[in-house]
Amino acid sequence: MTPTPTVNASAAQADAGLDFCLRLTRAYATLTRRLDNALSNLHGLSFGDFMILYYLDRAPGNRLRRIDLAERLGVTASGVTRSLLPLEKVGLVARQPDPRDARIGYASLTEAGQQLLKYALVSVVPIAQEAVQVVPADQIEALSGLLGQLAGINLSNN
Repeated sequence: MTPTPTVNASAAQADAGLDFCLRLTRAYATLTRRLDNALSNLHGLSFGDFMILYYLDRAPGNRLRRIDLAERLGVTASGVTRSLLPLEKVGLVARQPDPRDARIGYASLTEAGQQLLKYALVSVVPIAQEAVQVVPADQIEALSGLLGQLAGINLSNN
C-alpha cells in the first residue's frame, strides 16, 4: 500500500525541520568556536564572558538584574551567577544590591570591563561580518528577527 501524500508531506516537513535544527546547531558551534578562539587568544575571554560584557554594556546604566542577564544568555539564574564570579574576581563586573529589595541583585559593568569589551569588539566584529557575508544585506535584519523568535527573545529588549 502506498503512503498517502499527507504522510509524505508531513515526513518531509519533519525531515526539513530536523535538518534546519541540525544545521543551525552546527553553525552555532562553528561560529562560537571561532569567536572563543579569537577572544581567548587575544583577550583572555571566553565567548560566554564576552556576551556578558556585551549585554551589560548595552543595558541602561551598564547594569542588569541577574535574572534578566540569565534570560539574554539563555541560561539559568544559577548559571549566570557561576559565570559572573570569575568576572567579578578580576574586576570586569561588579555586584550591586537593590536598595529597595534584598532579593534582587544586579550585575554591572566596571570601567575595566568596558575597556576590555572595547578591545574585544575589534576582534569579534570582523568574524561576525565574515559570518554574514553570504547573507544579502537586506535580509540580515529579517533573519536576525527569525533567530530571535526561535530563541524566544523579545528583540526590543536584548
